[in-house]
Amino acid sequence: MDHLSQQQAVDEAIQSRRSVRAFLPTEIPRAQIEELLAIASRSASGTNIQPWHVHVLTGERKRRLSQRILAAFNDPVEAEKHQAEFSIYPETWISPYIDRRRKVGWDLYSLLGIGKGDRERTHAQHAKNFDFFGAPVGMIFTIHRVLGYAAWIDYGMFLGNLMTAARGHGLHTCPQFAFAQFHTIINDELALGPDFKVLCGMSLGYEDTGAIENTLRSERAPVAEWATFLD
Repeated sequence: MDHLSQQQAVDEAIQSRRSVRAFLPTEIPRAQIEELLAIASRSASGTNIQPWHVHVLTGERKRRLSQRILAAFNDPVEAEKHQAEFSIYPETWISPYIDRRRKVGWDLYSLLGIGKGDRERTHAQHAKNFDFFGAPVGMIFTIHRVLGYAAWIDYGMFLGNLMTAARGHGLHTCPQFAFAQFHTIINDELALGPDFKVLCGMSLGYEDTGAIENTLRSERAPVAEWATFLD
């Protein structure tokens, strides 16, 4: 592959990455999943600590975890008992972040025909997170409690590279913080033990191109809006 082709392949993998919210049931070979994880493990890691730990769920194990979480999520009293161990989003939102968050939410719900205030359909759509949006592969990412801020940054780069590598294989993903709320169920189901905390989940598989939600294309602010060049 010549230099230009390499550049185009990398650019395409990055730029075509997006959160897919409906997958085909087509199975992904274990060897291919292992290859993607090995590629992502080349991510930058301060002093090479490699803080990532991944639980790959398929088949019955994935179904069982999904069923347990959905049972809790669909029970308002039970759901209230489950909270993430860390702050996922700020307590107080400010512009431009709240504006971007609202827009992508409105755009998605508009595609799905979910009106403002339609709590029943909003709840049903959110519930799809816990079935990994129908993907054949679900991943739960955990991090050791002893690790600090730098390790979390390393982990973010690992997740980004995993999603990019998936695109290189013709696959799609959806990273999901929603799973962090139900860490006690996940801990019990996966026997994580006391040393690890749940960071997030991720769906992996082939995109269902017939699903309307997968037509969503989120916007990105232009470079001039967030980059400062100093000569």
